[in-house]
Amino acid sequence: MKVLVTGKNGQLGQQLQKQAPADITLIAHGRDTLNIADKDQVFAVLKETQPVIVINAAAYTAVDKAESDVDQAHAINARGAENLALACHELGIRLIHVSTDFVFDGKQSSPYLPSDLRKPLGVYGESKARGEEAIEAILPEAIIVRTAWVYDRQGGNFVNTMLRLMNERDQLGVVADQIGTPTWAGTLAQGIFALAKNPSAKGIYHCTDAGAASWYDFAVAIFEEGKAAGLIAEEKSVKVNPIATSDYPTPASRPAYSVLDKTRLVEDSGIALNHWREVLRNVLAT
Repeated sequence: MKVLVTGKNGQLGQQLQKQAPADITLIAHGRDTLNIADKDQVFAVLKETQPVIVINAAAYTAVDKAESDVDQAHAINARGAENLALACHELGIRLIHVSTDFVFDGKQSSPYLPSDLRKPLGVYGESKARGEEAIEAILPEAIIVRTAWVYDRQGGNFVNTMLRLMNERDQLGVVADQIGTPTWAGTLAQGIFALAKNPSAKGIYHCTDAGAASWYDFAVAIFEEGKAAGLIAEEKSVKVNPIATSDYPTPASRPAYSVLDKTRLVEDSGIALNHWREVLRNVLAT
C-alpha cells in the first residue's frame, strides 16, 4: 500500500517514517517538495505519486506567532487542508488529517468528544478548525485525528526544553492551571497507522496517551524521569514552582482544559493507549 506523508521533517513525520508497517510503501515530503498551501503543486504531486492514502502531518504550529502571522497560519492549516481534500476527492485517495485540541475553548471539565462543537480561542485553533471544516465539506469519508501536547526526543518541544532548562537552572516556574495530556509522537503515529488499516474508519478521532496532567505535573515528571534516565545529573536539584496562566502571559490564549476522549479511536483501531507517565519514562530511557 502506497502512502504519502506531508510534513516529513516534523516530530510526527519522523515517527511515521520510523513506524511505517512493512506492508506500506511510504513516500515522505517536506515543504521543499510539497507545499500544501500550493494547490497546483498538491494536485501535481498526488497525480504523479498516486498514493492510496495521504497522511497530512504538515501544519503551522507556532501558536503564539500565529496571532501576528494570520495569513500564513491559515494558508497552511486551512487552505492547505482544503487543497489536499480537493485533490484526494478528485483522485479517489483516502485522507488522514492531523488536527489539535486547540479547536476547543477549554471551558469543559470532562474529556472532549470528537463530536463536541469547535470553539477555538486564537488564530492557530481557528485555522485548524477551518481546515477540519473544509475537509468535512469536501471529503466526508476522510479521517481527522486530533491530538495534543506532542513531544519526541528530537525537535523543539516541552520535554526537550525542560530537560535543557533543568540542566541549566536551579528553579523553574511552570503553568499549573492548564490541563491536558502529554502525547508521544510515536503513539500518534501508531494510532494513525491503525486507523489506516481499518477501511471503514472515517470522521473525527482523538489520539493522545492516556491520563491527564497540568504542564506543572508534566515538568515534575520530566525532571524525575529525566534524572532516572541519566539525562539530568544525579546531584542536580531543581525546584519546579507551580504558577498561574495569568503569571505567564502569552500572545495566544490556551484552553484551560483540553483532555480528549479516545473511546472511538480505541474501538475502531484496536490500539492500546498507555498512561502518559509510563510512555514518557520509556521514551526518555531509550
